[in-house]
Amino acid sequence: EAAIEAIESLKPEETFRYSDIAKKLNVHCSTLSRKHRAVTTSHAIKVSNQRRLSHQQEQELVRYIERLTKQGLPPTRSL
Repeated sequence: EAAIEAIESLKPEETFRYSDIAKKLNVHCSTLSRKHRAVTTSHAIKVSNQRRLSHQQEQELVRYIERLTKQGLPPTRSL
């Protein structure tokens, strides 16, 4: 994050090399480049983008399944 901030703090007309900034901040050059170009995202963002259900939908589904189980109707694969 500090490396990205360092790049974004530069003036638009300033040139930079990823390798120079990466060396100063002890990060890998290719990782810095991918993150700056938004090719790579954090694991948390990636996971949230891959979710089929929102957190609220997931909680509602769990409550629904628990209710059915209490009524003697355990979940099936087709559910």
